[in-house]
Amino acid sequence: MGVPLIRLSGVRRDFGAGEAAVAALDGAELTIEAGEMVAIVGPSGSGKSTLMNIIGCLDRPTGGVYEIDGRPTRDLGPDELARLRREYFGFVFQRYHLLSELTALANVEVPAIYAGIPVEKRRSRAAALLDRLGLGARKTHRPAEMSGGQQQRVSIARALMNGARVILADEPTGALDRKSGEEMLTLLEELGREGHTIILVTHDMSVAARAERIVELSDGRIISDKRTRPTAASAANPALDVPAGNSWRGAFGRLREAFGMALLSMRAHKLRSALTMLGIVIGIASVVSVVALGEGSRQQVLANIAGLGTNTLEIFPGTGFGDRRSSLIKTLTVADAQILASQPYAEGVTPTVSTSATLRFGAIEASGLVNGVGEQYFAVRGSTVVQGRFFDEDDVRRLSQDVVIDENTAGVLFDQSGQNPIGRIILIGTVPSRVIGVMRRQQGGFGASQNPQVFLPYTTVQGRFLGDLSLRSITLRVNDDTPMEAAQAAVTELLTHRHRAQDFFIQNLDDIRQAITSNNATFALLIASIAVISLLVGGIGVMNIMLVSVIERTGEIGLRMAVGARRGDILQQFLIEASLVCFIGGVLGIALALSVGWGFGLAGSPVRFVYSVEAFAAAIACSTLIGVGFGFLPARNAAQLDPVEALARGA
Repeated sequence: MGVPLIRLSGVRRDFGAGEAAVAALDGAELTIEAGEMVAIVGPSGSGKSTLMNIIGCLDRPTGGVYEIDGRPTRDLGPDELARLRREYFGFVFQRYHLLSELTALANVEVPAIYAGIPVEKRRSRAAALLDRLGLGARKTHRPAEMSGGQQQRVSIARALMNGARVILADEPTGALDRKSGEEMLTLLEELGREGHTIILVTHDMSVAARAERIVELSDGRIISDKRTRPTAASAANPALDVPAGNSWRGAFGRLREAFGMALLSMRAHKLRSALTMLGIVIGIASVVSVVALGEGSRQQVLANIAGLGTNTLEIFPGTGFGDRRSSLIKTLTVADAQILASQPYAEGVTPTVSTSATLRFGAIEASGLVNGVGEQYFAVRGSTVVQGRFFDEDDVRRLSQDVVIDENTAGVLFDQSGQNPIGRIILIGTVPSRVIGVMRRQQGGFGASQNPQVFLPYTTVQGRFLGDLSLRSITLRVNDDTPMEAAQAAVTELLTHRHRAQDFFIQNLDDIRQAITSNNATFALLIASIAVISLLVGGIGVMNIMLVSVIERTGEIGLRMAVGARRGDILQQFLIEASLVCFIGGVLGIALALSVGWGFGLAGSPVRFVYSVEAFAAAIACSTLIGVGFGFLPARNAAQLDPVEALARGA
């Protein structure tokens, strides 16, 4: 004789430890040849189910040797045992253990997914098995839509999906009526004649009598092993046309199955999924909104500073803005501006003076800022003319009373009358001036007033308004080839040498820009940190819900392991589910953030949200990583479950 298909030698299975240990099996000796139909009988608690679980590699013996085809199972790892369950065994459970979310066809396909059988082949084989078992019209029905007998037939089709050499049937007629039970036994006999090894576990002697051999247990010991008739099938293994699996196809099939089950689980528990996502949605929306708001603020600040010219230096008398003596320092002169204009790093230079005065046109008057500037001022500042023109060098030389006004001033003085400002005479204090241009509104300097502003040649303001030839400041635009630091150092050295002292200070707008953007980034980081906390809270919520999900789906996990799922398959399924929940939460969070920005814009808020693809991608990646990170513990717990315990707890 050859090597038996199944051999148990001195197999024990103890539950508990020490003096409290209970022997469910005590030195079982059993040999089963291929093609036999064996019934294992005995009263409740005799060890029947424990023996079946050990034979089917759902459980491990505490002692003794269990061999399949001469191969000991004692030293096999979890994945190798899973391979044996896929290739050798098919389980027919008393309670069917069908997945309620799947159709009959999809339930039958599950073992083939873990075997790596391509979609088309496994689907056609599953359909053929259901047709053979008389369930061709029930392929698209879910378990709740089928009778007990039909569900048991689906369970048998699933057991045969991978061409099981051994079919383990645990009380196969226990939950069926007499007619359905008879049909079930007839079907098992037919499968036995085809060459499958059939092992029935039952307490019903009338069911056991249908077998060719009856093994009786009592208190964990085999007390009887008798043959009732010769084996009907040949000892050869059944040669079934089962398509071969493929490693990469199998991995892809299992991945797709995990995605499908994740979606089904989410759909089956909509409220739970929505509450799980809520923390992620709020966290991602907060992060994206803060980043968009920070970027909008940054761009607005940079645009304002760009209006002043980021490569400009503004030179003031005194030691700083808080110097009370600065008004007494008169050493900053037009000659300084002229000398600076001749330097190689200077692209443009303009002297500036200023005062305030009442602006009048007709019966309308307003307080305004009077700026005396050079003809290069508008180029240095990057100013844009809306109407008319700017004044030129000739206007500066002849103390022209031509004035350029900004849009704010034009609106105050001329909107009510609806007159074109160009060519109109306005009174600036007591000095009549002709409007030659309207300039687009811009900041006149860092922290400048938002009052109406007018621009006259600095010579005119010095001679007709101030009576003083000193300057309030000099604005120098540095050419693009010169670093700002180098230009500032050269200006400092030049003016210190001219004045014999450093009685001035320089405002570098690029430094201001960097300081403002740095502060803005710090503020955005602070707010984003708060938002990240909400993400972490959402992640903890995901972990908590997934732990609950593992407990709820213990039976499903046990079933998947019974039909051949590896621990990695279970880990992957629950990780994908957690990641998918967080991914969808991330997408919804981005949608919420876009809605917030849209709402602010619709309300006319000056706050501007600037979104970026990079921020969206980072948000999606972040939410998915949260799913992986916080879903790992529940997924690991699911993968570490013992198959037989999971099936028992899920029953």
